[in-house]
Amino acid sequence: MAYDEALADRIRALVAGEASLTEKKMFGGLGFMVGGNMAVAASGQGGILVRVDPDEGEKLVAKGPARPMEMRGREMSGWLRVDDADVATKRQLERWVNVGAGYARSLPPK
Repeated sequence: MAYDEALADRIRALVAGEASLTEKKMFGGLGFMVGGNMAVAASGQGGILVRVDPDEGEKLVAKGPARPMEMRGREMSGWLRVDDADVATKRQLERWVNVGAGYARSLPPK
């Protein structure tokens, strides 16, 4: 399954003002990088992937509706998956885009 281009456009609109924003196709999706660091991606499996502070991941999952991202059966610390239904509105999507972009901005540029 290819990533949802309409979802990617919605993400693009929300991050348009970010300095040093780049886009990169990866893992069957489209990643949005801030300062060379992944912030958020329209996933090839549907929904979005969000880069988060590993120390905050469990708290964000507990607040819902995100869950830990899994790759090859292993949970990936610092990455969350949010389903399409949970980013259906601008407000829902904006929350997660802001989390991902905020964390990416806190990292040293690449």
